[in-house]
Amino acid sequence: MGSLPPSLDLPPPPPKNPQHERVSETILFNLFKAQQGHLNYFFQNLDLSQALSFTETLLNSRGTIFFSGVGKSGFVANKISQTLVSLGIRSAFLSPLDALHGDIGALSAADILVLFSKSGSTEELLRLIPCARAKGVYLISVTSVPNNDLANACDMNVHLPLERELCPFDLAPVTSTAIQMVFGDTVAIALMGARNMTKDQYAANHPAGRIGKSLIFKVKDVMKKQDVLPVCKEGDLIMEQLVELTRKGCGCLLVIDEEYHLLGTFTDGDLRRTLKASGEAIFKLTVGEMCNRKPRTIGPDAMAVEAMQKMESPPSAVQFLPVIDRQNTLIGIVTLHGLVSAGL
Repeated sequence: MGSLPPSLDLPPPPPKNPQHERVSETILFNLFKAQQGHLNYFFQNLDLSQALSFTETLLNSRGTIFFSGVGKSGFVANKISQTLVSLGIRSAFLSPLDALHGDIGALSAADILVLFSKSGSTEELLRLIPCARAKGVYLISVTSVPNNDLANACDMNVHLPLERELCPFDLAPVTSTAIQMVFGDTVAIALMGARNMTKDQYAANHPAGRIGKSLIFKVKDVMKKQDVLPVCKEGDLIMEQLVELTRKGCGCLLVIDEEYHLLGTFTDGDLRRTLKASGEAIFKLTVGEMCNRKPRTIGPDAMAVEAMQKMESPPSAVQFLPVIDRQNTLIGIVTLHGLVSAGL
């Protein structure tokens, strides 16, 4: 066989890491344990009275809650702001650099500005404070170093106890940002509870994602309707219903009576088992003789995610659920493929 053209030559495999660059399981385990210890230090030493005052201040806000920070603390501040937005709370991230070049115009006297900084000496935030104060904004700092300039310049300070960074040099902000995130997200959930937010309200803010779909979509929104259902009568011969069994893409027959009441189901798996057990006698068997008279069913107003859970429940998973009303009338079918296609 000739060699590949130059454009199709495969790249050489990456060189193996030198011995000193390997990470052992023991080292990784010890790092996780150390980080756990640092986080426990935060939980054990957090001043809950400060945390409560901070939470109540945000809860009573009449304006927008702005968050700001620089570097990794800025990423955390932005994320916490987005969490509040997803809960229906007016919030936004304010870049300290952009604020000094016009974006500070978004601030008003009814707003709160929360400044995240590990050291409390971040120059960009310190330059922002007098400008924000001139707008009448209530200023809150969230820091980890005691008696810092940022805390002294703000109306309120929350101290996040930090034992040390996990970094061996105690420099990379990997523990300080973790406790910032834990603090901010915990406060967000406290606000969620205080505002008595319901699942429906939460889902309304997440209509396109899986979270929203699982809380919004009902079975009737994703089921196949009557006109495309693979139905048959119990007296129909099995072999005469093979086309109906396969052409509707559901992998089953829904056995009904004259009033469209559901009597049972007959699946392609039932067909294989019947053929193996009966042989040529299958040509004389009716669907009613071999169908499952007690299939799993679901109502049209049940949540679609409940349908998926019901399909996957013991003793064995199924690929579909007939949808019936309170009179046991067949009105649709929901399939696993349909639920997956809907993003659930």
